[in-house]
Amino acid sequence: MDHLPILPILIPMLAAVLMLLPPVANSLERQRVVAFIALLGLVGVTIELLIISLSGSIQIYQLGNWQAPYGIVLVVDRLAILMVLLTGVLALGALLYSTAGDDRGGVFFYPLFMLQVMGISGAFFTGDIFNLFVFFEVLLLASYALLIHAGGKQKTQASLHYLILNLIGSSLFLFALGILYGTLGTLNIADMALKVRELPEAEQQLARIGGLLLLIVFGLKSAMFPLHFWLTKTYSSASAPVAALFAIMTKVGIYSIWRIHTVVFGHHAGELANLIQPWLWPAAILTISAGTLGALASQSLRQLVSNLVIVSVGTMLSAVAINTVQATTAGLYYLIHSTLVTGALFLLADAIAEQRGKASDRFVRARRMTSSLPLGIAFAIGILSMTGLPPFSGFVGKVLVLQSSVGAAQMAWVWGAVLIASLMSVIAASRGGSTLFWRISSETNEKKIIAKPKLFAIYFLLSASPLLVIFGGQVSDFTSQAALQLYQLGVQPELLLPTTPSLGSPE
Repeated sequence: MDHLPILPILIPMLAAVLMLLPPVANSLERQRVVAFIALLGLVGVTIELLIISLSGSIQIYQLGNWQAPYGIVLVVDRLAILMVLLTGVLALGALLYSTAGDDRGGVFFYPLFMLQVMGISGAFFTGDIFNLFVFFEVLLLASYALLIHAGGKQKTQASLHYLILNLIGSSLFLFALGILYGTLGTLNIADMALKVRELPEAEQQLARIGGLLLLIVFGLKSAMFPLHFWLTKTYSSASAPVAALFAIMTKVGIYSIWRIHTVVFGHHAGELANLIQPWLWPAAILTISAGTLGALASQSLRQLVSNLVIVSVGTMLSAVAINTVQATTAGLYYLIHSTLVTGALFLLADAIAEQRGKASDRFVRARRMTSSLPLGIAFAIGILSMTGLPPFSGFVGKVLVLQSSVGAAQMAWVWGAVLIASLMSVIAASRGGSTLFWRISSETNEKKIIAKPKLFAIYFLLSASPLLVIFGGQVSDFTSQAALQLYQLGVQPELLLPTTPSLGSPE
């Protein structure tokens, strides 16, 4: 029990290593089994951590008996647990879809998949910014290779752009780390939160520059305007399971903004309090606007879903900008909904493309799909949810975000942007859906029945939308407690700095 916090990182890492060794490496079927066992283990361990967290405790795991802030520290609070559990569930859906043949497009698919899960889990659990950078690099290295899985000119081109942009982002990240370490003398998040309050006035400007550089880095990861232009092409080019897993990637950036700029540069940071708020408000509104225009201009279902991801990023950024417990509660609920539903829609787009032959998922007239009924129902559920129409989770999430903005100075901007974006998204989705399912040519399609694992994976992830409504009270209660705990750490960061060392076990 003492070593549970390290397991969500160790399990996918050890699974990846095992899949590179014979006899597992010699058999795709064995790799599938190992991958599923690893992900089920990850979800099981995270659920156990979630149950423990219900008491309100925060687990601090110190590796190598090094006392914080000098050692490697994992912080397992409600917010981190929620994000890792969400990653595990999304990865299970993507992995199930891949077993129908998508995993045969290239070598090392499963080891890379598990390494990316490891990097994402580590980014959510780490308690210092340097190791956040390390885990960013792990998940990015895996994502570079996964993006070109199955090959092709379009994937190679998108991968090159994605690689260059993230190398620039990583360089800026290192600059920010150097500035903050030179100014504060630490990169432990809790220790930084204490040091920034006592920072001499002469050094505050340097810390401000470091904090704003971090916003640029996290904005690039989350596809915040004007750093969003890479997302549509990258996600549209990736294979379906990879694009589905990438649905959590933008949330790593959102999570990092929440974690760093609430705990370190939050309300209690003195002269550096709420450092990013003046920049975040326009960025959030412009991100929603850019995603909405992109959705209206989309020529395929993959492009449409990618632009809806950008709209959802802007909606979550507006919750971050409001900077209250209520807004963070709403943002976390919306984050869960957005991640799982967009993951399902990327899988659905691939299934539709497979059924339509050469027309793929483009909004053009094509042959009738053999499995049009189950795919049409899935399309309706996913699009109604993503555009924020009742009775699905997207509607509840957007209502919560709008309610949290009541009384804020920018309330009119938030309401206007979110409501107009919802209307325009409905128009764009209606145009696309009517073309995909109703504009049918006279030709008959080959009897292509969608594989059962693919259909099950799509509905597995889509089931989150009605479940988030049915159990909305329990989910919002948990997200509320996670938000309260996050803001408490901003007030009392010393809670993350135990006074006695532990031999790699929680305090």
